Amino acid sequence: MIVTSAVRHAAAGSAALLFVLPVPAAIASPVAPAPGAVSSVGEPTPPARHYVDPARLDRRGTQVQRLPGAPEVPSVSALSWVVADASSGEVLAARNAHRKLPPASTLKALFALTALPRHAPSERHTVADSELTGIGAGSSLVGVKEGYTYKVSDLWNGVFLSSGNDAVHVLAEMNGGWESTTRQMQEKARSLGAVDTHVVSPDGYDAPGQVSSAYDLAVFGRTGLQDPAFARYCSTAYADFPAGSWSYGIANTNRLLTGADGVDRYPGLLGIKNGYTSNAGNTLISAARRGDRTLVVSVMNPQEGGGFAVYEEARSLLDWGFEAAGRVQPVGSLAPVRAKAAAADPGTRAVSVTRRGVGKQPAETVPRAGAEVVAAPARRSPEADPTGPSAGLPLALVGSACAAALALWGWRRRSAHRA
Repeated sequence: MIVTSAVRHAAAGSAALLFVLPVPAAIASPVAPAPGAVSSVGEPTPPARHYVDPARLDRRGTQVQRLPGAPEVPSVSALSWVVADASSGEVLAARNAHRKLPPASTLKALFALTALPRHAPSERHTVADSELTGIGAGSSLVGVKEGYTYKVSDLWNGVFLSSGNDAVHVLAEMNGGWESTTRQMQEKARSLGAVDTHVVSPDGYDAPGQVSSAYDLAVFGRTGLQDPAFARYCSTAYADFPAGSWSYGIANTNRLLTGADGVDRYPGLLGIKNGYTSNAGNTLISAARRGDRTLVVSVMNPQEGGGFAVYEEARSLLDWGFEAAGRVQPVGSLAPVRAKAAAADPGTRAVSVTRRGVGKQPAETVPRAGAEVVAAPARRSPEADPTGPSAGLPLALVGSACAAALALWGWRRRSAHRA
């Protein structure tokens, strides 16, 4: 009888406390909505991401994932090439994308990404004789003269249109010097995830150890299109270049842009950069827009068809890319790891998949473009979570209630005996 009465008092107190306590968030188990369902806050479930094998572009040969109805990839003779969507960065198809080859003057695209933001287009500069020393024999020149004063925009026209190594040398000196610019370009390439590129001569002139890849060149082209100044210079077909009290006309050496030398202009071409050296052969980064889609194509060293084959092979790849868009699965991405990781939830840890041969450098120092990012949720104990009540709190209160009820019962019994 005594025990029953004590238990009854404890149960009543416990029930009262449990009735007013909220259900702790730590032990709540919400049911995940079905795919495509609308959550309780009215937001649709995000669509599933396409999985892209980060190692696929490391393989030799042509890489493409055609869906039913997609056109065949054209047969071209270039040692390496890439076709990518400039907006999303998705690589639609590629061949030997990471093969390291001499880039020739397509490396000037990386030079522009590095040095172009440093000076305003209207800034004027008088050229010193020392700024024109060290230009390689046989270099393409725009005609920069010592003692002449040029606007920065004139010098950049000389870089993009005439591929002028003399203009590159002057701008590099304005940028801190030849060696400093070389280091800056290397750092810029790494920041973009372009790990195949090794810069020795910022103008693209043949130098021992200087290499890039079709993948990296496509990265440079895509990034350049996002800079209005870069996009303006690389798409300029003709300009006047000053020569003291007069000027002369210069034409862009990209035949797909000008239609020169029997090469038909490509409709919607946005330009970018071409190159040639005896060691590199012909190289080209091209971009074109058709409707609401923009593609970027890089082509390195065609083995057939003569000096203008690089333009015709780029044309074939652009045509294929526009026709195949939406009918192929991407085989890679031009987007750097850092850009993807930065968009992840702050409570996640980014783990990059490293490419064979690159080494074990962390993604924070050498972000790998196109690699998948796996988000691993950080572990947090419920006790350390300040956002909700602890699961142990209700139990402690129930115990306290029981103890209080027993104490009350004991006091009442003692009072009854005294009476």
